[in-house]
Amino acid sequence: MPVSIVDNSNALAVLLKRDWRMLIGGELVAATSGQTMETVAPYDGTHLAHVPLAGPEDVEAAVRAAQAAFPAWRDTPLTERSALIRRFATRLLERAEEFGLLDAADVGNPVTAMVGDVALAARWLEYQTGVAFEIKGSTLPSMSRSWLLTRREPYGVVGRIIPYNHPILFAAAKLGAPLVTGNTLVLKAPDQAPLSALLMAELVQEIFPPGVVNIITGTGAVTGDALVRHPEVKRIALIGSVETGQRVQRAAAEVAVKHVSLELGGKNPMIVCADADLDAVVEGAAFGMNCHWCQGQSCGSTTRLFLHDSVHDEVLERLVARLRTIRIGHPLDPETEMGCLVSQAQYDKVTSYIAKGHEDGARLVTGGGKPSDAALQDGFFVEPTVFADVDMSMRIAREEIFGPVLSVLRWTDLDDVVAQANELPYGLTGAVWTKDLQTALSVADRLDTGYVWINGSGSHFLGAPFSGHKNSGTDSEEGIEELLSFTQSKTVNIALR
Repeated sequence: MPVSIVDNSNALAVLLKRDWRMLIGGELVAATSGQTMETVAPYDGTHLAHVPLAGPEDVEAAVRAAQAAFPAWRDTPLTERSALIRRFATRLLERAEEFGLLDAADVGNPVTAMVGDVALAARWLEYQTGVAFEIKGSTLPSMSRSWLLTRREPYGVVGRIIPYNHPILFAAAKLGAPLVTGNTLVLKAPDQAPLSALLMAELVQEIFPPGVVNIITGTGAVTGDALVRHPEVKRIALIGSVETGQRVQRAAAEVAVKHVSLELGGKNPMIVCADADLDAVVEGAAFGMNCHWCQGQSCGSTTRLFLHDSVHDEVLERLVARLRTIRIGHPLDPETEMGCLVSQAQYDKVTSYIAKGHEDGARLVTGGGKPSDAALQDGFFVEPTVFADVDMSMRIAREEIFGPVLSVLRWTDLDDVVAQANELPYGLTGAVWTKDLQTALSVADRLDTGYVWINGSGSHFLGAPFSGHKNSGTDSEEGIEELLSFTQSKTVNIALR
């Protein structure tokens, strides 16, 4: 019998009946201060849970636990570390429905997509445990009676700060690279959506030695800042906004020299040429907005759609019709394709940008408000929104909105549109649609972004690095480069006698 929203609501109620604790040193604990913070359902404002509000003393305890666990974990053979991570991935999959339910309730993303995130996390972990055997050193020629070799070594304690848009995906998958390379970890869960990470803590406690993984909850301003500023945490990884990335860099630099990697925001261009396959373009533009699983709350969304003048009107008309078919609904409904934004703050931000679009003279083509369904009026729902007649002077074309808002721009000259695509300080993703190979490669070559799709959008591929240029980040995620970034090089000279 198919699962219904009622079934999911009942299962969620059972899941929520627990004492939510952080994981520090192998123990599930409350905040030292006893303070908590509330998390509520963004689809109707109802209470979900109270979770620990970690202060600096809790961060200190987590770091000390990770330090204590590091020597033994570093010396654990790679085969054994990999086996534990694969066991963790298996346990994740066994409880995929639970994690999906928690994320749907906590974030507002559709439950079906969130269950899919668990499977994706498991695939990433499997990949990382395999590719870890390629993290190698080298031998070097010597000019004396000696051998020279290099080796890759872990940093020690790693701090990871993850965003709210895919909580269990990032909480689980982002364990793999630091752990398999021999580091121990302090993971800060997103304050807007901490529940799945805390449920995951129960699996971590079951599988990994105490202190190898520590999971804390709290605000970015207090908990995250304390983690970034801890002098013994030499490696920090953040997925977040440009503004948060800049704060993290400043805070880290004030206390120590650290390796800080950042995967940050984007205002990503999708350039459609006159000869493109328009059927595919319409699907690609809708897919690239990321409405179907996170309501446009994705740094990689292609939110600037540059349409060649000769196809502009047709693509716009067809795209609007396509977006209107997306089923907006309750996140716990298995049939829902698009849920709601994560919080009042994010809803206010997105709707303020819709107002700015009107103020700047853009033409609203579709969306711009809540769906008409009376059952959705209490939540942070926003329809897929498209503005046409946009130019690069408008704020909706220049600033990351992080919501389901698309700006459509018209172009005629290829050099000019590439210049417009590159005009902003962001450089995360870009896309070009054309049947002409030379045009495709030329545009891909000139786009100043870390990731480019040719006749595609939105998709990530296992093992392919994902990184940003300009203000969109440093280092890369998802490929073997991510694993390398959690190691440091050591050169060894062996004298021969």
